[in-house]
Amino acid sequence: MAEIIHPGKPLAVNPLKVSQPVGASLAFLGLAATMPLEHGARGCASFNKLFFMRHFREPIALQTTAMDQVTTVIGADDNVVEALATICAKDTPAVIGLITTGLSETQGADIPRTIKAFRAAYPQYAAITVVPVNATDTQGCLETGFALAMEAIIATMVPAQPAKIRRPRQINVLASSMLTPGDVEHLKDWIEAFGLTAIVLPDLADSLDGHLIDEGYSTLTYGGTRAADIAALGESAATLVVGRSLGRAADLLRTRTGVPDHRFPGLMGLDECDAFTHVLARLSGRPVPERLERKRSQLLDAMVDCHFTLGGTRVAIAADPDLLAGMVRFCADMGMEVVGAVGAAKAPALAGLSVDRVVVGDLEDLEVMAKGAKAELIVTNSHGTDIAARLGVPLLRAGFPLYDIYGGPAQCWVGYDGSRHTLFQLANLLTTFHQEISPYRPAYWQGTPRDQENGATPC
Repeated sequence: MAEIIHPGKPLAVNPLKVSQPVGASLAFLGLAATMPLEHGARGCASFNKLFFMRHFREPIALQTTAMDQVTTVIGADDNVVEALATICAKDTPAVIGLITTGLSETQGADIPRTIKAFRAAYPQYAAITVVPVNATDTQGCLETGFALAMEAIIATMVPAQPAKIRRPRQINVLASSMLTPGDVEHLKDWIEAFGLTAIVLPDLADSLDGHLIDEGYSTLTYGGTRAADIAALGESAATLVVGRSLGRAADLLRTRTGVPDHRFPGLMGLDECDAFTHVLARLSGRPVPERLERKRSQLLDAMVDCHFTLGGTRVAIAADPDLLAGMVRFCADMGMEVVGAVGAAKAPALAGLSVDRVVVGDLEDLEVMAKGAKAELIVTNSHGTDIAARLGVPLLRAGFPLYDIYGGPAQCWVGYDGSRHTLFQLANLLTTFHQEISPYRPAYWQGTPRDQENGATPC
């Protein structure tokens, strides 16, 4: 069991975590024809939208209630009602995700009462679903905000009724915030290889995979999980939950629908991939496809190829809890030594890690730990670039945001293919940054004539 340490610093020197409203908005960006609406100041939503646009390099659907100093003091209920009505009239979304921020939470916004006021004033928009999420900036991180939004989506859009398996070949998937659009796309292919159909909540692969649409531009999300599919989650044969952060959301879905679930902390590495594949084989009643067997053998070969480069390498990792835990397990399986682990927030996923201690802190804590333990590799988001440069070690970019590379969201980390690719990335980084060791020269060495011609001097 890892010891969880809180440094107790009065402020974040080099921030690691991203706020809960960003995570909640990200969950809604995986729903079809949806508009996330952040209840807070205009600058907060602008900052969050900039994060998304730099990371995904796509236009992002996101609106704000634009609270100012006056409405912060006397109340901003009218702002919420007006914003909801404007979005409904101009964009006609299927879903609006109403997300509080640190400002509106501090102000004491009563979101359920405000939604009732909106429904009473605008009954013509009764068909448009409004999902309220309380996600203050002062607590948690992107991962916890994402999980809160998932709970709210299930509570609002999934009918509470006894399970009735009308679609025996349909499988629900609750996808954690650690999964990229590339991961989700691979996950769907993985499930479909067994003749099953996946409803992924949220489906970022369908909305943020970088595709172009015939309309050219839409003010709403380009794709994602449809509202009708969310309502039909109770008709599926089973639910697959990826990421421990979605434990409460999974509990809620099982309570409301009775659909049995299977939970996985992650899908990186041989053991985790095998466990997921065996569950799919049992649910489908089919043997493992030959192409998956081949992918597994390719991963095994990659593990053999990279072992001598990765084994014993000292690595420091900083990320949200689910991703941090997955990367720690993956690196440990390859014989790497995790000398630093920093989580953006405290979470159950951190307790069982095979490291001595996990610091809940920022990137300054990562730099201190990496420097003290002489780490040879750092794994974190793009904010770790300067740290890696100061320490003279390579950086594997993972998590959110990734703003200084192209194709970060499209990268696949999970499955046999994703694990293999990650192994090659790690080995290539270490090989590229390998520092040559100067040859040993005894005191009596005078050099050869050729050495002297090339300017070499005796010791």
